[in-house]
Amino acid sequence: MTHTYKTENTCSTEIKFDKDENGVVTNISFTGGCNGNLKAISKLLEGMKAEDIHAKLAGNLCGRRPTSCADQLAKAVMSV
Repeated sequence: MTHTYKTENTCSTEIKFDKDENGVVTNISFTGGCNGNLKAISKLLEGMKAEDIHAKLAGNLCGRRPTSCADQLAKAVMSV
């Protein structure tokens, strides 16, 4: 099932991804943000469990912002 998560305090405005009944996340895509970096993050995380993504990325900050696109992805995959 495809999910859409509206991000906060990031250059990216939303994240789309699929998450199956086993918690495996696929087809991650970001709208906006640092295109090359976010494509790389999406490729690296393809097929990982939501809990593992959250463990790796939660709390990652971008500059002086209280979050980052990666941190928002960590929140997104756990929100559904």
